[in-house]
Formats: sequence, C-alpha cells, structure tokens
Amino acid sequence: MVESQDSAAPRRSQRDRKQVKHFVSTSQSPSKRKRADIDDELTDLSELDDAEQVRDEDEEDADAEDESDHGPDFSAPVTKQKPPTTTRKGKVKARGPPPPKKPRTTKSTGVRAAKTQKGPRPKAHKPKAANGDFDIAKLTTEVNISTDNHLFNTILNPSSALQSTAEDFLDALSRDSGPAQAQLINCILRACGCNDSVDADQVVDYDGVVDILDTFTEGLKQENSPVYPLTSKLPAFKRFRVSLSELIERIVLAAAELGILYTSDLMTTLQTWVVAMSSSQIRSFRHTATVVALELETALCQVAAAIEKEAEILGRQREGERKRKANNKASGVREKDLEDKISAVRKRRTALAEYLKEIVDGVFVHRYRDLDPNIRAECVKALGAWFTYYPAHFLDTSYLRYVGWVLSDLSTPVRMEAARALNAVYAQSDHVSSLTHFTERFKPRLLEMAGGDTELGVRTSVISVLSAIDGHGLLEDEERERVCLLVFDTEVRVRRAVAVFVAGVWTEFVEERMAATTSKGKGKGSDKTKARVGVKALAMLLVKWGKALDRTLETVEEESVLSGESGVVTRQRVHPPYMTGADPRSRIVLAVEALWGEVDAVGEWEEILEVLLLDHSAGGRDDDIDGADSLVESARNTVDAAWRLEEVEESVLLEVLVASLRRAKAVAASGKKGEEEAVTSDVSRALMKGLPRLFIKYQTDEKRISDVLSIPPLMNLDLYLEMRMINAYAGLWDDVIKQFVSHSSQTVLTRAVSTIRHLLSATSLANTNNTKILELEDDLASQLRDAVAGREEIEVASFTEDEIIALGAVCTRMCVLAGSRDLTSWMEEDEGGKQSSAWDIVSALVERGRLGYKEEERMVEQGLHLLGLHIIWKARSLPDAGDEAADSNKLRETLREQRDSLLERLVEYAVGTQSNTAEGVKRAAFQNLMNLYILFCPTRPDAEDGQRLPTEVLALQLDDEVQYRCAGFIQATIEQYAELLEDDKPSEELTEKDDSSDDQEDCACREECQPASRASLEQEYQFVATVSPFLRAIRAGAVHVRHGTVLLAHYGRLGPVFNLFTKVVVDVLREEGMYNDNGKVVVDVVTQALKESFGLLLDSVVRSEDSSVSLAKQLASTFMIRGAQLAVVRRLDSQYIVKMHTVLLTWIIKRISTFDASKNKKQKAIAVLFFRVLSALLKSVESRDALSIKAHMDQCFAQSKIEIPPTSKLWEPQRMYEKKLSSILTKGKGGKGRKAKGATGVTDSEESEPEPQPEPRVELEPVEDVPPPSRPRPRPKPVRRPPSPAEESEHEVPPSVSQEDEDETQATPRVNPSQETVRWNPLWKLPPTHGLDGVRRRKWKVEESETAGERPSLEDPKIWMNEFIIRRKRARH
Repeated sequence: MVESQDSAAPRRSQRDRKQVKHFVSTSQSPSKRKRADIDDELTDLSELDDAEQVRDEDEEDADAEDESDHGPDFSAPVTKQKPPTTTRKGKVKARGPPPPKKPRTTKSTGVRAAKTQKGPRPKAHKPKAANGDFDIAKLTTEVNISTDNHLFNTILNPSSALQSTAEDFLDALSRDSGPAQAQLINCILRACGCNDSVDADQVVDYDGVVDILDTFTEGLKQENSPVYPLTSKLPAFKRFRVSLSELIERIVLAAAELGILYTSDLMTTLQTWVVAMSSSQIRSFRHTATVVALELETALCQVAAAIEKEAEILGRQREGERKRKANNKASGVREKDLEDKISAVRKRRTALAEYLKEIVDGVFVHRYRDLDPNIRAECVKALGAWFTYYPAHFLDTSYLRYVGWVLSDLSTPVRMEAARALNAVYAQSDHVSSLTHFTERFKPRLLEMAGGDTELGVRTSVISVLSAIDGHGLLEDEERERVCLLVFDTEVRVRRAVAVFVAGVWTEFVEERMAATTSKGKGKGSDKTKARVGVKALAMLLVKWGKALDRTLETVEEESVLSGESGVVTRQRVHPPYMTGADPRSRIVLAVEALWGEVDAVGEWEEILEVLLLDHSAGGRDDDIDGADSLVESARNTVDAAWRLEEVEESVLLEVLVASLRRAKAVAASGKKGEEEAVTSDVSRALMKGLPRLFIKYQTDEKRISDVLSIPPLMNLDLYLEMRMINAYAGLWDDVIKQFVSHSSQTVLTRAVSTIRHLLSATSLANTNNTKILELEDDLASQLRDAVAGREEIEVASFTEDEIIALGAVCTRMCVLAGSRDLTSWMEEDEGGKQSSAWDIVSALVERGRLGYKEEERMVEQGLHLLGLHIIWKARSLPDAGDEAADSNKLRETLREQRDSLLERLVEYAVGTQSNTAEGVKRAAFQNLMNLYILFCPTRPDAEDGQRLPTEVLALQLDDEVQYRCAGFIQATIEQYAELLEDDKPSEELTEKDDSSDDQEDCACREECQPASRASLEQEYQFVATVSPFLRAIRAGAVHVRHGTVLLAHYGRLGPVFNLFTKVVVDVLREEGMYNDNGKVVVDVVTQALKESFGLLLDSVVRSEDSSVSLAKQLASTFMIRGAQLAVVRRLDSQYIVKMHTVLLTWIIKRISTFDASKNKKQKAIAVLFFRVLSALLKSVESRDALSIKAHMDQCFAQSKIEIPPTSKLWEPQRMYEKKLSSILTKGKGGKGRKAKGATGVTDSEESEPEPQPEPRVELEPVEDVPPPSRPRPRPKPVRRPPSPAEESEHEVPPSVSQEDEDETQATPRVNPSQETVRWNPLWKLPPTHGLDGVRRRKWKVEESETAGERPSLEDPKIWMNEFIIRRKRARH
C-alpha cells in the first residue's frame, strides 16, 4: 500500500480505486497544519467551553508546535516521494491548508466536543531517527518481519504521535473503509510475526476469514520458533506492548467521539478477525489476537462508562424539565431534545453492549484458561481493568468468578494478576453489595494464599486484598485473627504487608475499650488515658495471637506426626540458635519491627515504661471492667482496670519495651545528624529513674529479669557522670551483680555479662567499675569456698544434692564471666597459701568426673570449660618466644604444668578406656582437648610481623593413637546423631510409596516449611558443637587430614550443615596435594572415604548411591585447580590419580566377585553402582592414564573370572564408566570423532618413517617377545562393546592368518581408542603380568603398520570394521 505511491502505475491492475493513498502519506506531515486552522477550530469550539479551557489548549498546542520544529516527522518506510509534493490529503501539490475535518468540528455537545479537540495536540512528535534511536532498516535485519505496514511501523517507533496516527486512520476509514480496515488487520498480522497480507476485499469477506488464516498459519508452521513482538527481547520491541495498547485505545475513543464506531463496520471486522485468530494453534496468533481483543474491550469499557455517565446526566436533566413543565410551556421543546439525545444514547449503549459481549464470549472465556500462562495472565489483568473502568457492568458474580477460579492457578504471574484485580474490585466501595457472595465463596482460598503461597509478592498482594475486605466488614473475627497471625511470619515482606491490617484491628479494639471506659461514668478519656489503653490493647492482642499461633503449631505438629506415620517425609531442619542465650529477634521483636510506624503504641516507649512500673498485682481481672463493681475497685486500687496487665501481658509488654527502645535508636541512627544522640539521651534519662524499679519488680522472675538485663546496654552511661548520679550508677552495678550471683540460668548469666561488659566500657566511670568488678570476683570466690565447705579431699568427698547444684551454678557463673574477662590472676590467688586457689578447687571438682555421677555432670562440664578458658587466657599473656627472663620462664613452666595436668584429664575423659564419664563431660572434654591442641599446634604460622609466636615454645603434637581415638569418638557421635535422625523419619516402605504420589509430594513440600522441634534443634546444636572442634583441628593441622575420612564418609547423610564440614576437609586435601606435594595422602583419604561411604549402601544404612556420587564430585575438585576461564592452574600428579582408580577398582571388583560367588544378586547389583562413583572421578584423568586404568580394570575382571553380558542393564554403570574412559582416550588423540582424528591424528605411515626412534624401538618389541601371562586371558569383548556374535563368526579370522592378508583388510589407523596409533608413550608399556590385551593390540598394530609401509585408506568404513574385528579376535587368542 505504501509502495503504491512510489510509481504512477497502479499496484494491482484489477483495482482502479486508490482513495486511501492519503492515509499512508499523512504521517509525513501530521503537524504541518497551519496555526490558523487550529485557531479556527478552537474559535468554533469556544462557544462550547469556557475561555480558560480554550487558553490552556491554545498554550498546549503552541508547545506541541514548538516541539515539532525540532526535526522531521516520522514517515513510512518507503520514502521515495518528496515531502513537499504531497500534502496530508494526498494531492499532487499543496494549495494552502488542508480542509478542516468536519466530523470533528460538527460533533455534538460541550464536553465531548472539547475532548475531541484535544486529540490533535500530541501530533507534534519527535523526529524518527534524529538521534539514531530508531532505525527500521536495522530491525528488518534482526527479525523476519516485514515493515510494509504503516501502522505497524508507527507502533515500533517510540517517537511517533499515536493520536495523529489514529486520526489519520479514521479519516481514511471514513473515506474508504476497505483499504483502511485491511491496513489495520495487516498491522495485527505483523504483530503476530506474519508477513502475509489481506486486501480490501478479503478483509470484509467474513466467511473466508478462517480459510485465509489457515493459509497464513500453514506458512508460519514451517518456522520452528517464529519471533513476534509481544514476547521478543529485542530492544526495538521494548515498548511495543504499550504502544499497541495506546493506539487501540486512541482509535476506539476517537471513533466513539466521531460516531464512526457506531456507523461503520470497524468493530465487526475487528471482532471477526480477532476472534478467529485467538483460537489459532499458532501461539503468536493466539497471544497477539487475545491482547488486541482485550485492549479493544478495555477501550470499549471506557466508552461505555462515559455513555453511562452521559445517560445519567440526561436522565436527571429530563426529570428536571418535567418538574418545570407546568410553569414553562416552552420547556416541551427542551424535553423533546433531551428525549432524542436519550434515544441516541440508548442506541449507543445497545451497540456497545453487543461489542462487549462478543469479545467476552468469543475470546475471554476461552483464553483465560489457555495453556500459555502469559495469555492467562493477560486475560486476568484485562479483567481487572474492566472492573475499574466499567464496574456497573463487570462487577457481577458472572465475571468475578473467573478471578476466583484463577486464584488456584499454577502460574505465579496469573495469581499475581488475580490479586491485583481483586484489589481493584474492593476499591469500588459503591459496589460492595454485589461482592458479598463472591467474598464468602473465595475467602478460604484468599486466607490460604496469604498464609502459604510460594511467591512472596502474591502473599503481600492477597494480604492487601484481605485488608480491603476487612475495611468493608466482610471478615469474621476468626478470619481476622488468622490474618493477624502473619505478623509473626518469618518473611519480613509479609510482616510489613500485614502491619496495616493489624493497625486497623488494634485501632478498632482501642476504640471499643475507650467506649467501655467512658460508658462507666469516667467521662471523656484524655490523651494519657487513651495511650495507656492503647498499650493495654497491644499487649492483649499480642498475647492472644501468640496463644493462637502456639495452638496452630501444636495442631500442625500433631498432624505431621500422624501423616508421618502414613509416610510423609520429615520436616525441614533449620539452623539451631545459640544455646547460651535467648535469640534477641524473638517473635515479639519481629512483630514490633513490622508494626513500627503503623501502630502508635509500639513507638510510645515512655508510656510502655510507665505502665510497666505500675503495680498490677492488686485488683481483679481485665474483664472486671464490664462488671458492676469495677468502678469501686478502680477507685480503691492504684491501677485502673482499663490498663491493668495480667502476668503474661506484662511479660510480653516488657519484650515490647526492649524492642521498642532498640528500634527507636536504630531509626534515630538512620536519621539526621545528632538525632541518635538526642534519642539515646532521652532513653537514658528515663531509664535512670525507671530501671532500678524494674530490677526490684522482676528480680525473682528468670524470664523477665533477662529482658531487664538487656536494657542497660542501650543507655549512655556518661550521663551518670554528667548528672552527678554516681550513687545511682553504683546502684545499677549492685543490681546487675545481684542478679548475676543469684541466678543460674544461662540466659540470665549471658545477658548479665553483656551488661557488665557495657558498664566496663564506660572509661569515665573507671573507678566505680574497678571497685565493683572486684566485688563481683570476691563474691564468686566466697560462693565457691562456701560451696565446698572446707572439705580437704574434694575428689572423693560426698556432697549433698543442694551442694552439687550450688557448685554447678558457681562454676557456670565463673565460666560465663571468664568467657569475656581475664580471670587468671583471680583463679590463682591463694592469699599467700592461706587458702586454696580457685584453680585448685575447680581442678579437684573436675577430678570427680571419673566417678561418672549423672548429678555432677553439669558441674564437671562447666569446670572443664573454665579450666580450658584459664589456659587460653594465660597463653594470651605469654611473653615473646625470645624472652628468656626468669619471670617469663617461670610463667611458661607454670602454664606447662597446668596445661599438661588438664590435658591428662581431658584425654582420659574424652577418649580414655578406664573412665566412666558421663556423656556431657565427654563432649566438654573433647571440645577443650581439640581447642588446646589447636592453640599449641606446632604447625601454626608465624605472627604477622614475622616473629615467632609465643606459643611456639610450648608446642604440642597429638599422638597418633590419640588421633585415632578422637576419630573414633567422632564416628560414634555421628552414628548416635544419625540414629536420632532416623527415629524422626517414617518407615522406608511407606516413604517409597509416597515418593510415587504427587499428592504426597505436595504434602511433603508443605511439611518442609514447618520448623523442627526444640528438642531436635538442641540435639543438632550439641552435634555441631562436638564436631566443629575436630574440624578446626584438621584445618589447623593438629589432627592429620587422613582422619577427615570419618566426616567425608557421611557426606549427604546428616543434612546441609554437616555437608559444609566436609567441604573444609576437601579444601585441606586440595592444599595437601597441590601445594605440599603430598599426593599419597590425598589418594589414601579419597579411597578410604569412598569405600566407607559406599559401604553404608552395601550395609543398607543408606538407600541410594547418590550421596557417594556427590561425595566423589566434591573430592574430584582436589585433583586440579582452575583459574581464569577454567584454565587448569595446578594438577595432581597423574600417578596418584591412576593409583586411586586402581585401588578402588580392585576393591569393588573383589566385592562383586564375592557377591557373585555367594549368589547374592541383590548385593551384586548394588556393588555395580559403584562405577557411578568412579565415573565422577574421571574429570582430571588424561589419555595415558585412562589406558592404564582401563587395562587394570580388564585385568581385575579377568582374575575374578567375571563375565559381563553385553546387554545386561545391571552392568550399565560399568559400561558408562568404560565409555568415559574411551572418550578420554579419544580426546587425547586429537579430538572427537573419526573426522577429527582423520584430519589431525598421526597415521601409521608417519610412525613408520625410515629414521629410527630410540624410545619407540624399545617399546615396539615383537609380540612373541612378550612373556605369556601366568593367568587366563580375560574376555574383554562385552566390556568394550564388541560386534554381535553373528558379525564375529562372519568375519572370524584364524590366528594363523598372514601379516600381508591382515594388512589388506586394514582401512584406517583410527579404530577403537585402545587401537589408536598416536606416537608411542613409554608409560604405556606395562609389566606383562598385567595381561593388557589392549596394549598387545596396539603393539601388533604398530608392527603391522611398519611392515606395510604405506598409509591405509580412510574411505571405506567396512574395511576398518573388519580390521577392528581381526584385532579383537587375535588379541583374544
């Protein structure tokens, strides 16, 4: 159509009319209209609008024309015509301004006429390619889409004026509808990636649409994956989707304004083609047509909404005229005009209703369930837009149900669009009554999605939907509580999304309590009263939701146990928290962080502190506020019943206070400069008064006092000095010390020590700090001596139960304090020999560990930790290694004596054979044993300044026997922990059944989201704490890396945390092999680890060989180090790799032979799976090594007399292993495949040159010189994939065949990898006792090549196959 303008002759001789030419060329000068024309149009319209609107439009048009002067306009791709010679209307020569568009200027009334005039404003558009942004010629080279359609090119051009294009299209449509409609349909075809076109006759041939589309689709089917703009990632199509939607919208809106929408067959044509294309089998047709149809529907919704509004206005005007009819006789004319307008509007409404129904029935109802999730998402997204633009029609159950159905869609984008659509639905507050049935039906699904959808974005969107539903009062109390529980969710985005919902619930609850308070005659509540009621309401809600969450978790756990009995797999294990103290980010802390800024009571820490300082013990319960005697009791008590707290509420509110203080400081730190200091000062001043009262109030409650001890680190202690409150600071010290020496809980002690460290950091109060810390040490010493009660032989003395508990508590306090403070001087203080030192007393208590009393386990365990910390602190104060002063030597000797005496006990308790030690004591002894040997390890590196480490003088080395005992202890620990894990798993048989069920897999996925129980977390923490020191010892060199086999053998069995341990061992092995040239150790560790790992499968401990294969892949990384671009930087010596494979092959073939001899087919089948493990170790094997490995495997099979059937599935792992070996041989000879080797390989004639080679002559000795093997020749034929027996019998050659006859059958030097004739390598000559028939064949081949003296032919594959068979036959004989 565009090309027709380039020549005078018509494009199609049978077509004489070309009235639509002007449409194509209009974009060449869309903004060249004279200013006078625009001013005239505005003057005509000024009677229909006010002067201000006209001035605004005039200014906007002026701006648009200024922009149009910056460059040329966008034109069609074919630009052979000169712009000055063709005007906007297609004339030969421009003779003044173009005629005005009468349909636009004569259209009826006011507002709509003004809107019509706004259309030309965007006509001034940016140039097409002034800055090189858009190049249509470049696009044609990137995609196979024709650019012969002007509308399609306009959409592609991001600088084009779409409003001007829409107006030009409607002009052409009004003049000649056929070509214009063909242009529009061809644009849609180009958007589908189709280069076919329709003409003016075909476009209106509605009966032939299906046949034409079938012809087009047959052409597209020839392309594998046709590119079309909606899914293309090319930059040229980045804005195609937006521009297409905008153009369709502008065309429909402008056609509606001009009336063409109702008078022409534009919509009929579009609907006919689009509906037919939307059901095409071609995805590009179906997707693009669906998008076009949905955008048409969206634009029609806007038009229909405007028509509805116009009809409503006309209806009110008619009613007004009827009321004035009695007083004004002339009003009958006005009423008649209104009736005519109403009649016209009614006709337009009827036409629009038909258009809307046609698209919904023809496209939407079929494509919303399309196989393509993108098409489904487009449908749901468009439906949400229809809800927004035309709620009067679409907010009905018949349309809402589609959104409800796709809430369960498998595609995340579809569910996301459904949630967004529902947000638009519930934003229509005027149509809530029509949503009741839909809400009741789909509320359960929405609640389920909010709590457990796999996509966080969907969860947050659904939560906002539920908030909107709750805003209309459509949620029950139980459902609201279920949503509020999400404030404790593990995902921060979910907690933040639900914060608005929770804030609404809290506000409503506060209003209810305030109303109840004022209704009892207390008058209007003040701000302070409302704040306290808000704090009370927050505490009540958090307690209520916490209890509900606990009940939910208990129910889920019970259901998981029941389902576990029926075969559901176990829950996901999470990382254990620190057992030395409570997690600061508890449930309440997470809720406070989420509600900060939404709930006022959360940020009002002053009010929370005031409420907590009140005495809530007097008075009745919270529900007494509704009783008749509540006023009397409130007058009698100091705390009003409106904000009186229960015990559990007080505990929760105390956590809220601590979290609120932390959050306030964190927010201030991210604010303006100096804001953090001001907030900290305010907090400190308030706590200086209230903290002592909190200590007094909660000193007997372990849980609450631990929260109170978390508050002092948030204070600025220098304010005590500035405000001259030293006595108050000393009182704070006294309170902390009192809690430390009176409690034995690990949580309280840990937080007390953290507070003590914060107090000691205040250097301005150093005098008070020194005095108080000495008092604390004296108190501990007094408690220790009082607990032993002057007993002399503590090792064998008898203690009462209370004394044992007291001693355990004292040891725990000293151990916790020694973890952050040097107590060596205090531990060794004996007052000149008058009293026993703390070291002596604790050492005597530790000696009782050999007795094995369960009651004394904690005491001995903490004592061992305390003595270990003492040695570490003392080693830290050691002088330099070169310091030979008397005091330094004395310090070293004292440390040596204490260390050796402690090590003796540790070895006895941890890995001794004569001790009856408790399990906890064994773990503590082992941990300290490893820590001390790591500290005094002789292989530790020097200090950073190059000097010798102070601990080098006292270096220790762990005996081999003790190392083996330690490895045995770790092995026992692993087995014990594995049994605990197995107890939590269901039976294997039922699990196997569940693995085959999709429904059970879904249940398993839901179960994995459930956290592990506290008991299992504690067991996992103890296991990790025991194994970690052993791993550190291997890393430091205190324990030999060969003992890492204990950890490697259980890779993949004990969870992801344990798998991280094995990676450390792998790193150590890599260093040993690559940098320390200790390949023998690598071989020993790798072989032993793989044997033990696979032995677990042979012993039926594990159910699959996947763990062993994964371990082999990890260990394979120790054989080489890669650098940039995967280049090999270092590689382990090949002899070690060969040795590793040969050792493992010997072991597994021997096991297979044993099972074969005992007729144990099941174990034999399992043993063959070990070749999968071996295959994972072949990454670093080179060609010459592969030959040696393959030869050794053949020898082992021959010695074991194992025959491998060529088609047995049982031996498939072995065949794959051998295939990889052959592939490595092939790669080493010059590349893959016969063509590569024929081009780059060395031929027989090249090897048999007249000049002798010394080394090959030594290797190429005759076959007769090789001594015969002392064992039967193996039958390797099945292993090396031989021809079928029929082929063997057909081509069988007797052993006495002559060399000449054999040379005649030789076709190519490229045969089986074991027969390649690349230059001989001395490493290939192996002892004759190996019986390597592959080596023999190679020798025969080279010998024959030298005898032949000519290059064989490479053309006939049958010849080289015959030669291959002859070689195999001869090798066997």
